[in-house]
This record gives sequence, structure tokens and C-alpha cells, in this order.
Amino acid sequence: MRAISWNVNSLRTRLERVLGLLERHRPDLVCLQETKVQDADFPHQALAAAGYQAQVCGQKSYNGVALLSRQDVTEVQMGFPGNPSPEQARVISCKLGGVRWINVYVINGKEVGCDKFQLKMAWLDALTSWLQDDFSPQEPLVLLGDFNIAPDERDVYDPAAWAGRIHFSPAEHAKLQALKEWGLGDLYRLHHPEGGLYSWWDYRQGAFQRDHGLRIDLALGTTAAQAACTGTHLDRWERDPSSHPTKPSDHAPLLVDLTAS
Repeated sequence: MRAISWNVNSLRTRLERVLGLLERHRPDLVCLQETKVQDADFPHQALAAAGYQAQVCGQKSYNGVALLSRQDVTEVQMGFPGNPSPEQARVISCKLGGVRWINVYVINGKEVGCDKFQLKMAWLDALTSWLQDDFSPQEPLVLLGDFNIAPDERDVYDPAAWAGRIHFSPAEHAKLQALKEWGLGDLYRLHHPEGGLYSWWDYRQGAFQRDHGLRIDLALGTTAAQAACTGTHLDRWERDPSSHPTKPSDHAPLLVDLTAS
């Protein structure tokens, strides 16, 4: 089965691109982040015409996550226990194909040390506690989405310039390490050990054309998910401003292929 994670940076703005993505890749599951649309305004009809049903956890103007699937999903859950910022729509999860999928849009944090950064740290602690309390690292589970953290130097175009800054600070790396210690591995890194492969480029200063990017969109899987993962891919074409009349999201979609359970 194929899953795609994508921060669309406004679903209504990027709807035609989403529909094109569904047609090109025919995924079984799409995990969207930063949909920026409240549930009442979600474009269910357009997605249904493309063959997809949607589970949504929305919010007006900000945040928002959704699951698009061709088949029924089960055990859908919005948010998670202990969330220190429950008013922000950032997590939705389900089971599909024998795998538990947890779609996350991690708090950005703005800058190291500020109040929003401290909230990001608390939020990641609560997310890890939820995994520890409610799930097992022995089950097939994939935690994927926009983590707003670049794991290591291979994932940053200029590690020296980014060292200690937001998205690439020791505190953020420690939170990511806690998730890995619970039992998660980087599915993209399994298939792409090389560096210089990014998922996000700033809109400013020609960052995409200069390839000044970060890999902050991740799929972390338990041992069972790692064993089932046959491939991963970042769809850079979708981030290219010349690929479509509609302005792209600043993120590229992340594709994850697993053998069916």
C-alpha cells in the first residue's frame, strides 16, 4: 500500500494540486497537514469525485490535518490525550491495511527559547507519552507528517548556518531521539542514506531553485513497519513552481510504500 504525507499549506489554495497528486500516484492513504480549513468547508465533494473519502480535524485559517483514503479506515481519533494545546488541530490517526497511521503537524516553535518553542517541547513530550501509554513498538505503526525538525546534518543545506536554530537545535533533536528510543525508525533514511534530499524550501530568495532546503517531513515506523517498507520518495516535482499553474506548497509530498499486511 502507498501512503503520502503532505503539508499543503492551505487545501483550498492547493486543491487542484491535491487532485492531480491523487491521479498521478493513486495512494491508498494521504495524510495532509496545514489544511487551514474548518470542517464545514472541507471539499468532500471534489475529493469524493476523485474516489477518496476524508476524515478531517480542521480549524479556520490555521493548522488542520486530514486523512484521505480510497477504502474505509477504522479507529479514527482526533488529537491525543495530554495535548498541551488541544485547541490546535494538529493530529489525526487511524488504522488502514493492518497499520496504525498517526498524522502529525508538529508546532513550528518560531525560535529557540521563546514561549512557542517551549510549547513545542511540551507538545512533543506529550506525543511521546501517548505512544508509550497507548501503543506498542511491536505493532505496525507509522508516525508521519510535518515534524518541523531536520534530523541530522544530511537534512540541512547549510548545517553550520542552521546549527542551534529552530528546526535544527539540540533540544529538538533530543525530542526526536525520544521517539526513536521508544521504537521508531526513519523510513526515508532506510532507503536514502545520502544527504541533500529535502522536503521544504522557503518561498523567499529562490530557495527551491538554489536547493536551499531542509528535510522536516518525516515518516517514522516501528520495526514491523520498517520491515514492510519497500520504498520512499520525495516528490520534488510537486514543489516546483513551474510544474503547475497554481503556486506550490513550500513542502514536497513524502511517499511511503509498504507491503500489504
